[in-house]
Amino acid sequence: MSTEKGPNFIEELIAADVASGKHNGRVLTRFPPEPNGYLHIGHAKSICLNFGVAKKFNGKTNLRFDDTNPETEETEYVESIKADIKWLGFDWANEFYTSDYFDTLFEFAIKLIKNGWAYVDDSTSEQIAEMKGTPTEPGNESPFRNRTIEENISLFEKMKNGEFKEGEKVLRAKIDMASPNMHMRDPVIYRIKHAAHHRTGNKWLIYPMYDFAHGQSDSIENITHSICTLEFEVHRPLYEWLIEKLDIFPSRQYEFARLNLSYTVMSKRKLLQLVKEKHVDGWDDPRMPTLSGLRRRGYTPASIRNFCDIIGVAKRENVIDAGLLEFCVREDLNKHALRRMVVLNPVKLIITDYPDGKTETFHAENNPEAEDKGGYRQITFSKEIWIEREDFMENPPKKFFRLAPGQMVRLKNAYIIKCHSFKKDDNGNITEIYCSHIPESRSGKDSSGINVKGTLHWVDAGNCTSVEVRLYDRLFRSENPGGANDFTNDLNPDSCRIIHHAMAEYALTEAQPVEHYQFLRLGYFFADKNSTAEKQIFNRTVTLKDTWAKELKKKE
Repeated sequence: MSTEKGPNFIEELIAADVASGKHNGRVLTRFPPEPNGYLHIGHAKSICLNFGVAKKFNGKTNLRFDDTNPETEETEYVESIKADIKWLGFDWANEFYTSDYFDTLFEFAIKLIKNGWAYVDDSTSEQIAEMKGTPTEPGNESPFRNRTIEENISLFEKMKNGEFKEGEKVLRAKIDMASPNMHMRDPVIYRIKHAAHHRTGNKWLIYPMYDFAHGQSDSIENITHSICTLEFEVHRPLYEWLIEKLDIFPSRQYEFARLNLSYTVMSKRKLLQLVKEKHVDGWDDPRMPTLSGLRRRGYTPASIRNFCDIIGVAKRENVIDAGLLEFCVREDLNKHALRRMVVLNPVKLIITDYPDGKTETFHAENNPEAEDKGGYRQITFSKEIWIEREDFMENPPKKFFRLAPGQMVRLKNAYIIKCHSFKKDDNGNITEIYCSHIPESRSGKDSSGINVKGTLHWVDAGNCTSVEVRLYDRLFRSENPGGANDFTNDLNPDSCRIIHHAMAEYALTEAQPVEHYQFLRLGYFFADKNSTAEKQIFNRTVTLKDTWAKELKKKE
């Protein structure tokens, strides 16, 4: 299925800049995450865009950590972000931190003060918010707005030296309290924080606000195209005002619509809440929309890059159906995943006319969809096998094409069998099923002339292994978790079902942690990070059912 499309509007803007010779045709983008949590699928869209457009125009991309909030940032998050970007298939030209520029940013703030464009304000955060006015009413000037340059410099130095408490003073840009853009009404650009920083320790007691650090860091690095999500569009006038007043390299900000995904929350604050309240097993829980969670679940970098390419880059916010992401991973895994047979809820089937002690070996394809056909593996067959309990019914309805008394089915890669009886325990549960087989119906050499509608997967009871299987579903049961209410009320209680003793064909004892599998008729699976030779654990990446393929065909 082709997903090729023309250039998006960001690429068109960059192409025009390159054609005009702007910045001498140079393209340098940046990806600036804050290290206060793990990256999620929404960040993947930004990563693919920033790194992708730079590559397209023979440019480069910097990785810059926006580490201006010492209370919420950790080195653990820095390392996870770097690992996720590399896993997605990208690498950065330079690794920077906003904290690298703290001295320069401080000097920029002094320059603004000296030129009359910034002042120290003693007002509380509540008072400043009240002064701002409303979108339809102008704000009021602070009583501290007209302090002398000398007084402002002295107070700002004292803020830096730790002579004031947190919240006692801030530095504000002096712009226009009547501006229709609320962000231009004397925004705070520095605040006091008596907190240790993960890189600079206790050197700094004042920290720049995002709006002050962002554009200036872009300028310091000579970023040509600063690509942000759409909520920063109203911040762009401040971005440009600061660059103009400081007379520094004129980086330019461009905005695109961020990714919103159904049945998912994208807020780092909410994701952190899920982790802290133990609704999930850490940031890399396979139900989380984090890249580490998706990786642990079995999503591939190619599937996520393809997903980002299909959804494209737009100027308007919308919600993407989570089914599209699932379609992308199915499409990729179908070409690469090794086929194996696993029985989740086993019941024993005994082939009464098969010789005791006899074992046959069949050749089964590893992946019939692979370009090289994936080769073959050997599976054994004997008198006793395991089948899925749901594949047998004592009193089946019409059009039940699996196994029932008097009914025939084919065992995948083996024989056609016919059920003649079964056994129950005292509680009415079926414990054994008894069948006969058609010797002439062996797969690949079938001369029986018998046609059956049902094919079952199975596992040789005498040559198998017990594995743990985790059946993951969507973490939330609502398309828009929470809405106006607490989003945790929409958690799906059935988002993870653990099967401790599924029966798997012996070939899975050689499963490698990097290999993806399709368990026939069950879905795609991936070995969990905690899987060992003694206890193998497989996470379900996605089911086999796909509704998105039809939708995409309609759009072609």
